[in-house]
Amino acid sequence: MARGSKSMVSTPIIIVNFKAYLEGTGESGLRLAKAAERVWMETGVTIGIAPPSTDIGLLASSLKIPIFAQHMDAVVPGSYTGHVTAEAIKGAGAVGTLLNHSEKRLRMADIQACVERARQADLMTVLCSNNPPVSSACAALGPDFIAIEPPELIGTGIPVSKAQPEVITGSIESVRRVNPAVQVICGAGISKGEDIKAAIRLGTAGVLLASGVVKAKDPEAVLLEMAMNAKP
Repeated sequence: MARGSKSMVSTPIIIVNFKAYLEGTGESGLRLAKAAERVWMETGVTIGIAPPSTDIGLLASSLKIPIFAQHMDAVVPGSYTGHVTAEAIKGAGAVGTLLNHSEKRLRMADIQACVERARQADLMTVLCSNNPPVSSACAALGPDFIAIEPPELIGTGIPVSKAQPEVITGSIESVRRVNPAVQVICGAGISKGEDIKAAIRLGTAGVLLASGVVKAKDPEAVLLEMAMNAKP
C-alpha cells in the first residue's frame, strides 16, 4: 500500500490522538507509533495515529501505519503564516485529519470549508462532535467519520460507552437519518478493551482515544487488548 493511502483504513478502527503529550512527541512518539503499528500488523485491526503535525513526516517516512493530522486549516496554499494546509498534511504522508476536537473547536462554516478542502486533497476527515444534534449537522457535511465525544468525559477514564451510551446511540441514529455513508466512532474516557467492545456493541465503527494509550505504562499491551476486543 502506498504511503498515505486511504485504502489502509478499514473498520473497526482505533485512532490514537497523541495530542501534545511529551510521550507522543519526537522519538517518544516514534516508539509509540511503532508499537501501534505492531498491534495493527499482528491483529489486522486498523490502528490509526494522530501525532503533532511536526512529526507526521518523521513517522510516515519509516512506518506504514495510517496517520491523521490533529487539525487542519481551510486555506489554500499561499500567504497564510502559521496555518496547516490540506496539501501539506497530504504531502507529509497522512491519510486524513481530525477536525473540531473539543480542544480545537471550529465554527460550522469553518468545519464545512475544512471538509471540502480535505476532500479536494483526497484526505479523510474525522469530525468530532459532542451530542446527537451536532452530530446530525456534521453528517450533512459528508465527513468520513464522526467521532462523538462528550467533553466532560475526556481524560477521566470514565468511558462514554458505559457512562452515556444514549449519546452514542442517539448520534448514530441522527447521523444515519442524514447521511448513512458516514461512520460513527466514539471517544472520551476509553482506556480498556471492554470499553471498545461496549462501543462496538452500541453500533460504532471504533474509537478515538488519547491518554488511555499515550500515558499508559505499556501502551502496546493496552492497544493489543483493545484490538482483540474490537474483533467481531
